[in-house]
Amino acid sequence: MTATAQPSGPRLAVTPGNPVPEGVRLGYFTTSDKVRLRYALWPKSKAPLRGTVCLVQGRTEYIEKYFETVADFQARGFAVATFDWRGQGGSDRLIGNRHLGHVDRFDDYWTDLRCFHADILLPDCPPPFYLVGHSMGGLASLYAAARDRMMFDRMFLSAPMVGLYNREGTLGGPAAFAEILTFLGLGRLPMSRREDRQPEEAGFEGNPLTSDEGRYRRMVHTLRADQSLYIGSPTFSWIGTAFRAMIDAEKDRFAAQLRIPMLILAAARDTIVSTPTIEQLGLRLRTGHHVVIPSARHELFMETDVVRGQVLAAFDAFITEQSP
Repeated sequence: MTATAQPSGPRLAVTPGNPVPEGVRLGYFTTSDKVRLRYALWPKSKAPLRGTVCLVQGRTEYIEKYFETVADFQARGFAVATFDWRGQGGSDRLIGNRHLGHVDRFDDYWTDLRCFHADILLPDCPPPFYLVGHSMGGLASLYAAARDRMMFDRMFLSAPMVGLYNREGTLGGPAAFAEILTFLGLGRLPMSRREDRQPEEAGFEGNPLTSDEGRYRRMVHTLRADQSLYIGSPTFSWIGTAFRAMIDAEKDRFAAQLRIPMLILAAARDTIVSTPTIEQLGLRLRTGHHVVIPSARHELFMETDVVRGQVLAAFDAFITEQSP
């Protein structure tokens, strides 16, 4: 079933196994370059008020996927603010095929986050502000930290996309090829991959995202409830600009620009992003460190209770216990 917050406003896809946390406020905001993005706000559910968690998602993700995690943050005394990146979730799609992952420039994600911070977080949410970012959202968050160290008090990143599994040091060629195709006007074509097919229940065995079958099925049922949320293959434009962003993030000068206190979590069994590259970044941080979570696959917040317990314990030690 689908829950509608207001007749003319954005909707949330809600299923029996994935209830929306209480107190949600939904809306749209428009970025400085005229892209309409869907957002959601939640109040804290328990005292004391500790500030606001700004939750930013990975590629292909959407607000509904994080209902359980939102409730976890609420129960710790945090308000929660989140939005769908341009080109995915309930936000504006940028090309005709709405199931392709596309962006013109990786900097466009900086525009999304900067506008969300200015237009929604600052006026509508209680400070201090803590950013929690996953995968591609983690990489976009790192670029935001390099540009404005005052936006957030602390950052907590889950398997940030700073490199790809088994592709360490080899992204330059594919990035250049994708950039050439984009220059030739072919940037909106997809790079079709088997792993980008819409997930089905039968695909749980051996999936790279989570070892928790219940949470995997929850994701499948949410996408069935609202097919418009599904994002599959990336376009060559997305590949070119995202690969170039990862290449730049590996450089020493990039790590030197990161001055916000941060904790980066990596998944020991990640086969999507490069755990060794995350570790190298963690070792170069001046105001942060990293931790590798044993037995975890890529989506740490969607993992088993044992893994999620470790993730939330790390969050508590780094953010909850350090908040006012």
